Amino acid sequence: MATNKVIKSAFESMLFVWGDLLPACDAAEVFGISEKEAIDCFEELALEYKQEGRGLRIRRVGKSFQFITLGDNEDFIRKLCTPVKVKKLSQAALEVLAIIAYKQPVTKGEVDAIRGIKCDRVIEGLSKKGLIKELGRSDAVGRPVLYGTTEEFLKGFGFSSLKELPDIENIEGLMGEDRETLSEEEKSDDFRQISIEI
Repeated sequence: MATNKVIKSAFESMLFVWGDLLPACDAAEVFGISEKEAIDCFEELALEYKQEGRGLRIRRVGKSFQFITLGDNEDFIRKLCTPVKVKKLSQAALEVLAIIAYKQPVTKGEVDAIRGIKCDRVIEGLSKKGLIKELGRSDAVGRPVLYGTTEEFLKGFGFSSLKELPDIENIEGLMGEDRETLSEEEKSDDFRQISIEI
């Protein structure tokens, strides 16, 4: 049986090579340990990185882990990597994404009702970007598809879990207020492109 130190050392190397989110269950399988034991090792390793003030940190997303850079170093990284690659989300896409994030699991019809406009194209686009996914089907008439956010959404917006989403008491009211000030042209799916890093 490998020691805790050996396992953590191996996990560190695995995170570096893997690059993306590494499921704890996959890492556990390598050593024949339980998923919980692997998670504990990752958490210990993450704490060590934090306590030592390292420029890399280990972030947990659900039961997976990955290397990320320390937020305080963002300006230096940005200067090194300019121009930064960004993907664009329209205002409509951000609205739909917010509704799905806060109301999930939610149907397209429910999203349409909150926005006051159909959002087929927006949902299709968010699905292609890997930010939302189908979670199953509702028991309502016609059994419409239920949508929710993905781990890619959490990664892109810097959340470890959905519990970190900012509190919004009334998302329906918020969307309604915003849309009252928009013209019909502005309500179209392609209105107001803005850039976010995802």
